[in-house]
Amino acid sequence: MNYLDPYNFYFELPLYSSIELTQDNLSEFHDLVLFESKINAYSPSLKEQTTFEVSLARVYDKQYKEPVHYIRTTAVKLKCLRTNEYMECYFVTYKKTKDGNYFLHKIGQDPSIADLHISQIKDYANVLPKEKLKEFTKAIGLAANGVGIGSFVYLRRIFEHLIEEAHQKAKGIEGWNETTYQRSRMNEKIELLRVELPDFLVEHKEIYGILSKGVHELEEQECLLHFVPVRTGIEMILDDKIIEFERLAKRAKASNAIKGIAGKI
Repeated sequence: MNYLDPYNFYFELPLYSSIELTQDNLSEFHDLVLFESKINAYSPSLKEQTTFEVSLARVYDKQYKEPVHYIRTTAVKLKCLRTNEYMECYFVTYKKTKDGNYFLHKIGQDPSIADLHISQIKDYANVLPKEKLKEFTKAIGLAANGVGIGSFVYLRRIFEHLIEEAHQKAKGIEGWNETTYQRSRMNEKIELLRVELPDFLVEHKEIYGILSKGVHELEEQECLLHFVPVRTGIEMILDDKIIEFERLAKRAKASNAIKGIAGKI
């Protein structure tokens, strides 16, 4: 994911994430810093999409000795054109003393990334138990505050819940082999359950491997930079479940209505 894209930087990138600046992304960095235009994004106060106008608030430099010898702090304001409310974002550009590499580091935001996303996941209340919805909220909240590994723990619990939910349904199918299932690895379990699982999950079963590696092997910064794509993957799985939930609800409603009409005539 390109976090130097203005939308991704302001509305997706978790707090305290660092992006190394290289010759390959330097022009994108300059475009971000100089960006003063409009962005369509979700407003937590309106609880729907709106338009924000981005403007540079202030920039100031400081000189240090160790471990960095240059820091530029930038403050940006994003004004909602419907409510006139402001969102603020702060980031620093710094140069390390040891190797001379430059980094971009997001240090503050109000409303937070959690505020921007938590209200949206309430849409999943019909396809996730209350406990799992809280865990999704915790995952977003942790990532928003720079805790990458912990956020992966909660996302993995949600993924495992989706698998177990499908497993309980599959156990009632004639010919189901529980012994084979219990001996299988996660990728194999997903294949055994593919009829009961959302298409996106089956097509992207590697999500579980990414989450597990994040919990056991990756550093905090790596988890933070990978959090948004993985969270979006979980949301795509839940979106598939919402579509199926709504389809079944519509079918039940139509079936009851038709039976009622048939009983009267």
